[in-house]
Amino acid sequence: MTQNKQRHRARIGEKTYTIIGKKSTKHMQTVTDMLNEQLDQLTTLAPNLSLQEKMVLLAVNATSVQLEKQQEVNQLQEEIKQLKKELVGR
Repeated sequence: MTQNKQRHRARIGEKTYTIIGKKSTKHMQTVTDMLNEQLDQLTTLAPNLSLQEKMVLLAVNATSVQLEKQQEVNQLQEEIKQLKKELVGR
């Protein structure tokens, strides 16, 4: 394990996980809090789903949001590129 990596204990649902990564404790606590909030919402909306099914839905949602954000970043980068071209052409 490199010096930059930290061990984080995260309680998600009723299980505790050890996550090793470079993110700050505050960042990982925010992630854990968001996951638990979404898990609670799923439990309210679909109480008959298993924990595994809920976690799969959370993963699908997170991946979907990540894709949307990446598309936004790509669009903004393209707009910046076009604006730079316009500035150079003046």
